Formats: sequence, structure tokens, C-alpha cells
Amino acid sequence: MSKTALKKELSKLTKNQLIEQILDLYDKNTAVKEFYKFYLNPTNEKELADKYKKLIRKEFNVENPVKSTEKFSVAKKAVSDFKNLQPSPAYLADVMLYLPESACELTALYGDFSEQFYMSTYNNFNAALKFLEKHELLEQFKPRTKQCVEWASNCGYGFADDMTDIFYQYYN
Repeated sequence: MSKTALKKELSKLTKNQLIEQILDLYDKNTAVKEFYKFYLNPTNEKELADKYKKLIRKEFNVENPVKSTEKFSVAKKAVSDFKNLQPSPAYLADVMLYLPESACELTALYGDFSEQFYMSTYNNFNAALKFLEKHELLEQFKPRTKQCVEWASNCGYGFADDMTDIFYQYYN
């Protein structure tokens, strides 16, 4: 169903029926519940960012790499789910950067991974840097982005060079 068709159907409902629809969605859908909790009380942004960072950390379990799954799809979904809550750019940047940060730390501590792992890390790092630039947050996050480059410095598949090159495209 298109948004136009949905809007047409929703416009036929009374205010009370709309409220009941939203409450029903709230009860049945965790994402909707989380959205409204944040929408009505946006002061817990840090707490929410930490929640999504924990989901990312679980995928790149630096503390116990045996339990690490390195599923970029799960980590990217965590970033996407957090983004859907419409947090401030600084908190979104924090979560976005946490993904390549965790991946870089994992490989720095435990050795080489696959070329696909490095490509995914690089792509997420690049996306984070673009976001930082767009929202004028590059300087605020420079120490963390530089740390990613340092962690990547001993990696194979040209990953170290790629990470250094993209870093210097944003930090001249």
C-alpha cells in the first residue's frame, strides 16, 4: 500500500480510532514502542545510543572473539534502527562510527580477517566520515577516527592504505 492510499484510509478514521490504531501498534511492535518512548522523552539519547552500541559490540566481540559473529548486517541494522528513532546527529554519529571502530579493534587485536570483512569495515567507516562531515562533527570525532586508522595499520588486503587514504580525504 502506498503512503497516499494509507493516508486516504486513515483520514476516514475518527481521532479515537486513530489513537486506538497507534496504541495497538505500540503494544504489538517493539520498534514502534521504542520510537514513541524516545519521541515522548528524547532526554535518554545517550542511554539509547549505548543500547545500540552494545548490539554492535556483540557482533564484534573484542573481549571474547570466540563469541564474535562479525555479522555486518546485524550491526548495520542496529545503526539503522537507531537512525529511525531520529536522534541528534552527534549521537547518530557516535553509533555509526562505533561499527567500524569495533571491527578495526577486533582485527588489530586478533589478526587478519577476510577481504570482505575489510571492505565492509571500510565502507562503514567511509559512511561515518561522510555523515561527520555533513554535520560538521569531524573535529569532535577525530581521535576516534584516527584510532581506527591506527588499528588498521597492520592489516592486509590493502585495508591499512585504504583506511589511511579515506581518513586524509576528510582530515587534510
